[in-house]
Parts: sequence; C-alpha cells; structure tokens
Amino acid sequence: MSNTFYAPGEQRAAKVNDLFARIARRYDFLNDLQSFGLHRSWKRRVVKLASVRPGDRALDLCCGTGDISFALAQSGAETTGLDFSAEMLEVAGIRSRRTETGGPSKNPQFMQGDAQQIPFPDASFNIVTVGYGLRNLTSWQRGVDEMFRVARPGARLIVLDFGKPANPLWRAIYFAHLKMSVPIIGLLFCGNASAYAYILESLKHYPAQLAVADKMRELKLANVRVINLLGGAMAINYGEKPV
Repeated sequence: MSNTFYAPGEQRAAKVNDLFARIARRYDFLNDLQSFGLHRSWKRRVVKLASVRPGDRALDLCCGTGDISFALAQSGAETTGLDFSAEMLEVAGIRSRRTETGGPSKNPQFMQGDAQQIPFPDASFNIVTVGYGLRNLTSWQRGVDEMFRVARPGARLIVLDFGKPANPLWRAIYFAHLKMSVPIIGLLFCGNASAYAYILESLKHYPAQLAVADKMRELKLANVRVINLLGGAMAINYGEKPV
C-alpha cells in the first residue's frame, strides 16, 4: 500500500492503532488547524441531531479525545465514550479531569473497546454516534451493524466522517488538497507526513456517505438522511431505529 498506516484486512486495526498512538497528543490541535476549526461546528451539529432527552443513554464510538462525548454529556445524556486507542483515551481522561466541576453536569465515562464488537447488550442506548471513526474500521459495515444492535427502539444513529463530493471538479480539488496540503501539516506539526496522508488513503477505500445511507436503509432505519457539509467533503449520516 502507498501509506505506512493503511493496510487491508486483519492488519488494519494494528496499523490504525499505531497511527493514533503517534498523533494522540497533537490530535486536537491538528484537527483545528486542518479544518480551520470547522470540525467543532460539525460535531455540535451531530449533538443537535442527537436530540438528547431526559434519561437518555449515549454511546460515542471511536470517541478519540472525546469532543462528541463531552458535548453529549453536557447536553444531559449519560454518556460512554469507547475507543480502541489507549493513547487517545489517555488524552480524553486528562480532559475529563480538567473539566470536573462537581456540578449537575456529568462527564462521560471512557473505556477501551472495539466498535466492531461493542461490549454492551442489545438495545442499550438511545443515541449512538461515531465521529471520524467508521472509515477506520476493518469493516465499516460491521460497525453500522453494531451501532444498530446496541440501539434501543427510537434511538438516533449518527455518523460524521470525511465524504466524497458529487461534483467532479470540487472532488478533484478536495482530493488534491488531501494529497498535498494535509500531509505537509502532519510533517510540520506532527513530524510525520504519512500520519495525515493516511486520510486520503483511507478515503479511497471508503464508499462514504451514500453507501452508509444505503446500509442504514438496508437495516430498515427510519428518517435516513445525508447531510453534506462543504459540498460533500464532509458528511453526516442520520437514521432512527424503528420503534
């Protein structure tokens, strides 16, 4: 493969884990830098779509350093953030300790685990989210199946990830940016160009928002929507488990 951190099949998990172990400490800073801070508004939109209600339990898969997990918890959901990377969870834990107030708002609970084998029983959560993680799984389809399994009837399932723009010209410009500019950011601020060149490599092998929507419809989710951001360069997939 053309990228150090991308491998197909069974080697995928180990490669991705190595990637996030290397960039965990700079992850939040680099996300702000490469998206001009826009990722924060996209994550807020995910939380708004989650429509947190009193008593809701939320599961944030591939939670990373916890942006979506913290926001769900602050909205009132009893929230668990799950991630495969111990290093990313370490950063999330540091953030959690810094934000402890003793007030009415609860911080999320974080745990290590595999989004393709979620360690919770069927129908456990009212909200299941994944931000910038589905694309990194060995099988994104298995990831969506697991989201569906642990969702309660009426639960909201929400996926935020890189997308593939439908417009050919914008898609070419966008992919050129991912190929040329983003690795330079990784080299300058993380000391490793391959770490962020991985984004394009993984996106090449990920069918993106339209395929995720098809999978949601296959599972008979209701109100399936694709919300394109930046002309489809990013996207949110939304669906509700039937009551």
